[in-house]
Amino acid sequence: MKKRTSININFLPVLVIVILLIIWQLVSYFQIVPTFMLPSPINVVKAFIADFPLLMSNAGVTLLEAFWGLLLGVIGGVLIAVIMDLFEPLYKAIYPLLVISQTVPAVAIAPLLILWFGYGMLPKIVLITITTFFPVAVEMLTGFRATDRDLLHLMKTMGATKWKLYYYVKFPNSLNHFFSSLKISVSYAIVSAVISEWVGGFSGLGVYMTRVMKAYAYDKMFAVIFLISAMSLLLIWLVTLIQHKVMPWEAVKK
Repeated sequence: MKKRTSININFLPVLVIVILLIIWQLVSYFQIVPTFMLPSPINVVKAFIADFPLLMSNAGVTLLEAFWGLLLGVIGGVLIAVIMDLFEPLYKAIYPLLVISQTVPAVAIAPLLILWFGYGMLPKIVLITITTFFPVAVEMLTGFRATDRDLLHLMKTMGATKWKLYYYVKFPNSLNHFFSSLKISVSYAIVSAVISEWVGGFSGLGVYMTRVMKAYAYDKMFAVIFLISAMSLLLIWLVTLIQHKVMPWEAVKK
């Protein structure tokens, strides 16, 4: 009975998506909303197939920007978390600045980065780094500070240095927090890349989206929107898969 219930629950999101697609197709078919404003799912699929090579080439650029920006963001987030955990005065000085940095919209930062660094890949990577390091820094710091104090005292009495405390206790204790933040950051990375490409660039899904929008090709615009969503979901799934490989005991608990 439990297996059947689990299967039914897992099937519900798929069922909801199918129902929404049917409603969308009917709305388009009966011209409740004009087709040029809301193309049908079938037309979107046709546009995706027709522009598949172009979409894939632009998606490769966006993914490359997202990869480097995310890598730098993760490294920077972990380093800042370690620094704030080691030095309380620096925590009090840096943490408010991290929070303030997240109140500035990415759309407002992107034009400045384009102005400073040009239309190449660098401003995109910088923006992605800025938007992805915050979740990692905050979650890792939370994981460090949630470590069992008795265990830390025991390690210290056994002669463990600060770096051994991190290697054997704090980092393993923070893995759940790290992967939770990474799932958020991978989706931020794709969105930030597209936003920066909107503002200025030579290639990428954001540039492609701007071009088809100006041409009023909304079927192609919906196609690229779904591709961006699919890429984000795929990256989140990959992070989950890596988490299960790195933390097999979590899968056993479930």
